[in-house]
Amino acid sequence: MSIRNFLGRALRNKRLVLSIITFFALLFVWVFRDDAYTAWTLVSLPLYWANGAEEFYISKERDNFDLTFANYSKSQTGAGEGLTDHVPPILHHIMLGSRKAAADWNAARQTCLDWHPDYEHRLWTDENAVNFVAEKFPDFKPTWDAYRLPIQRVDALRYMILYEYGGIIFDMDLECRRSLGPLRQFKFVAPAAHPTGFSVSFIMSSKQNEFVATILRELPVYDRNWFGLPYVTVMFSTGGHFASALHARLSNRSESKVLGGPPEDPKLNSLNGQVTTPLFNHLGSSSWHSYDGLFIMLLGKHIKLVAVVVVLIAALVSVTIVAWYRTGLSLRRLSVSGPSDEDLEKMARE
Repeated sequence: MSIRNFLGRALRNKRLVLSIITFFALLFVWVFRDDAYTAWTLVSLPLYWANGAEEFYISKERDNFDLTFANYSKSQTGAGEGLTDHVPPILHHIMLGSRKAAADWNAARQTCLDWHPDYEHRLWTDENAVNFVAEKFPDFKPTWDAYRLPIQRVDALRYMILYEYGGIIFDMDLECRRSLGPLRQFKFVAPAAHPTGFSVSFIMSSKQNEFVATILRELPVYDRNWFGLPYVTVMFSTGGHFASALHARLSNRSESKVLGGPPEDPKLNSLNGQVTTPLFNHLGSSSWHSYDGLFIMLLGKHIKLVAVVVVLIAALVSVTIVAWYRTGLSLRRLSVSGPSDEDLEKMARE
């Protein structure tokens, strides 16, 4: 076989392989385009979260709000003089599953009831929660029943409760240190999370809130067993990361507030771990966290390093493709004209 015929056959085989790879790559992208977009909205949250932060982070400058709460009476149960109470005076706690509430959980819940004596309060259990979902959200009931992890049902239930009734919903391990009345002037409030987004440990919301409606609408879309990791599945399908990703895509984020802290202490009101804030003692009883939780937290802390690694991998793939393309051009030229000494030396170098 002549060198020219050999190179021509190699070129044709290479074209065939490249065509097959390209076809299946495009087919994969087309078939999983919705999943790809959903995944992108989640993993890209650190890139988009801070856009317009001055509009949705509660601040002294924009909202005339004291983030330390030092200037408000601890027993202030309303927004204040001249301000509208957008959040109904209802306290919600959720206790699902066969596991009984720990003694410190009941004590923590009682502190919140004590600081809000004139509020209606509701404890949601398996019995009344199932009836509520079946009656008020029948179309979502199959999705709710099919959730693989109990905390997913808790998260989804909190959004349904807030949409239907409004009010304030707490995790069971939050001990109130004062009334949350001053925050009722906002239509939606959630505490800032670290390093990005917000937490769903407590949420305040007006009844039939538009952002909460968006969360409910997207729950079935994000219902995936993400990478087979329980912690990631919760955070990406129903938890704070999921809700934060939707917040980052809102056209108007100013109506959905995030409670952080003053410039000198931006994490003042964050509820990451076992902490004390102006509003709460957080007992930090996140028993649902799985083995992959530490990995995700470390990932969040080193997001810049992760971004650099991703860019380097993308660059390596690009260089490989370019080199493959250049080799293909060389083979094509050789198959037509035959190899010269210069061509052979060049191919040897490559």
